[in-house]
Amino acid sequence: MTAQARDILIGIDAGTSVIKSVAFLLDGTQIAVASVPNRYTTRADGAAFQCQDTTWADCARTLRDLADKVPDLARRTAALAVTGQGDGTWLVGKDNRPVTDAWLWLDARSAATAASLRATEPPERFQSTGTGLNACQMGAQLAHMDATMPEVLDAAEVALHCKDWMYLNLTGVRATDPSEANFTFGSFRTRAYSGAVIASLGLTHRRGLLPEIVDGAQQTHGLSAQAAAQTGLLEGTPVALAYVDVACTGMGAGLYTPDAATGCTIVGSTGMHMRATPAADVTLSAEPSGYVMVLPVPDLVAQIQTNMASTLNIDWLLGLGADLIREMGGAVEHADLVARIEGWLARTNPGEVIYHPYISEAGERGPFTDTNARAAFMGLGSKHGFADLLRAVIEGLGYAARDCYDAMGGVPTEVRLTGGAARSAALRKILSAALGANLCTTAREEAGAAGAAMTAAVAIGAYSDMNACIADWVQPLLGPAEAPDADLAARYSALFPSYRTIRTDAAPIWATLAATKETHHA
Repeated sequence: MTAQARDILIGIDAGTSVIKSVAFLLDGTQIAVASVPNRYTTRADGAAFQCQDTTWADCARTLRDLADKVPDLARRTAALAVTGQGDGTWLVGKDNRPVTDAWLWLDARSAATAASLRATEPPERFQSTGTGLNACQMGAQLAHMDATMPEVLDAAEVALHCKDWMYLNLTGVRATDPSEANFTFGSFRTRAYSGAVIASLGLTHRRGLLPEIVDGAQQTHGLSAQAAAQTGLLEGTPVALAYVDVACTGMGAGLYTPDAATGCTIVGSTGMHMRATPAADVTLSAEPSGYVMVLPVPDLVAQIQTNMASTLNIDWLLGLGADLIREMGGAVEHADLVARIEGWLARTNPGEVIYHPYISEAGERGPFTDTNARAAFMGLGSKHGFADLLRAVIEGLGYAARDCYDAMGGVPTEVRLTGGAARSAALRKILSAALGANLCTTAREEAGAAGAAMTAAVAIGAYSDMNACIADWVQPLLGPAEAPDADLAARYSALFPSYRTIRTDAAPIWATLAATKETHHA
């Protein structure tokens, strides 16, 4: 077979709820998708975990399923790349076997440890990582494990993230990428681990758990014989370890194009709000929060503020409605309720109720860090019904996005939007008005997998650099900018200071509620 016949790149995106394998032609054209649900378990103590073996088996299945959709996939694949859900802790021990179930980014068990570390951390840690410490990160989770279950870490040989676990199964190589390594344990300026950061977490004696840093835009490893048998692809096929899913999704959705200074918001389970900037131009906020993630472009980083929960707030409210229907003997699917959202919004008035979207049991991480933060409605009256609550929740997502951009220096003129909820015209209208910015959506259906595949495209030399790849893979798919509704934007702008005031004043209340809950459980 000639080299020219290898015309496909595969991007794997192992997300929190779905694992996808996506086939692209070398020019960025998407030709097929295979996916399976990614399952995880939660407990009342804040635990959120999943079986590592099951996650890999599901990933391999998507690649086999993809082969059923793409003729001669194995022989046509030039390379594959893998990204996945960020943060969390995936411990691996002898013979590359899991030590325990993976702790996800949703896991809140290390909340108290994270709070204690933040209270005593030296300012140098934030100056190095550019990232506020929170319970979802591997650093806090390892510190918590070290204090409460050291035998688990004693049995581990390496601490990985989700995509790193996929990469280990694909190639046999224990590694992590520059983005997750540096916002957790290193420096966004040097793209290397920092002994001082590791020491600030009390983990110097666990330094050996941190894997080699591999830049997937520069280096690949071959698909192992075992992985070839499990996936149906050819042994030796180049595999790139892409950057964390947030960075990949941003790159695939237009976070960075050489011709414009824009923002990018991902409306998914979490809310990600980011802007690309040279590392030398990063100005860190006074309060340690948010992330700085290095990008697969030399000297370029993404400044990011992340809401712990975005569409999870909508899922929570719709779930309440579904529970009531089932309680009365009815039946309803989540998709049926989602299909009614636009109609519910159409019969409500904007700005009557303020909602703070801190529904995660792990609290909030952007633009402030408080593990006790919780969701709340303000302004409810007896005339308000379910549809009004839904509007308030979605408006709350818009206010939270503006809160995040303000922490990074203000909302950019244009924000590029991606994520499943971005398909909703009603949601886009609310978000655009809450931000007071033009919104631009992308026709790219699978931005995370595309960002991963772009990494592989550069690594194997299909493109000379990422800018050349972006010219084909990103810019032609950007749609026209949607301007905000002026009247709606003015209404939300008038309400936003109250949103900020309420969330600032609520901190002592959250602390009291948390203390009361702990006393009750004790």
